[in-house]
Amino acid sequence: MSQLGFACQPPPDVDTDDCLPEYSYLFSPDILKGKVAFITGGSSGIGFRTAEILMRHGCHTIIASRNLQRLTEAAKKLSVATGQRCLPLTLDVRQPQMIMAAVDEALKEFERIDILVNNAAGNFLCPASALSFNAYKTVIEIDTLGTFNVSKVLYEKCLRDHGGVIVNISATLSYRGQALQVHAGTAKAAIDSMTKHLAVEWGPNGIRVNSLAPGPISGTEGHRRLVQPHPEAQNLFRNIPLQRVGNKTEIAHSVLYLASPLASYVSGTTLVVDGGAWMTSENNFPALLGIASHSAKL
Repeated sequence: MSQLGFACQPPPDVDTDDCLPEYSYLFSPDILKGKVAFITGGSSGIGFRTAEILMRHGCHTIIASRNLQRLTEAAKKLSVATGQRCLPLTLDVRQPQMIMAAVDEALKEFERIDILVNNAAGNFLCPASALSFNAYKTVIEIDTLGTFNVSKVLYEKCLRDHGGVIVNISATLSYRGQALQVHAGTAKAAIDSMTKHLAVEWGPNGIRVNSLAPGPISGTEGHRRLVQPHPEAQNLFRNIPLQRVGNKTEIAHSVLYLASPLASYVSGTTLVVDGGAWMTSENNFPALLGIASHSAKL
């Protein structure tokens, strides 16, 4: 294979939940100047990098999850690296009352919220036959119900009257029935459907709603669980058309696009950011089964 051309080269990234040591702008640095973003699951992985990239483009952020210590540490890193304000707030996306309290606190601090990134999620590899009732329910509650809960609260408290953007982090799992992912695939398929419904209903309020479906992304918990010391796991990425996994900065750039005025007429769609992986990657149930025992936690 020839080396990747300039259009396929990944931007620099770091695997850890730390800010980039340096950053080259592809978008205008002030494209989100004065905006405020609310990001669930914002203390690590894709959520952390998304917060960083939005902040580097002039946006203040609220990062929200269940672990206050991790949130506080992340917020300090983000503010130091970008010079923007970052408010850490604890919430459980399954608990509407907690979400309401967090949004009230965020509005008290910033007086506005323009962008919502629904990134909180739960997942693991497990065959359907071994999946407990509670495990399936938990993933649906975090991914699907959590996305609706936070979206509805933000709509009622801010977006309905002022407009804004919602970006739901989805997945390609349901496109062909990914082995060991019936729980997450079902949850993410529902999110993609929810995205369309909300885009239709809330569009007249000046709200754009889109989904973003990442492929295999380095430096994330999902990638760490999948790339175990198994030859089968390493082979999973050889069939990706771009011949590599993606990185968190690439996903954050895609969120930036959807959240920015560059996507002013984009609503109700799912942007797949996976290097073409879902169309060509193996769906080898026996091979994946050897990895699942290291990944199923519930």
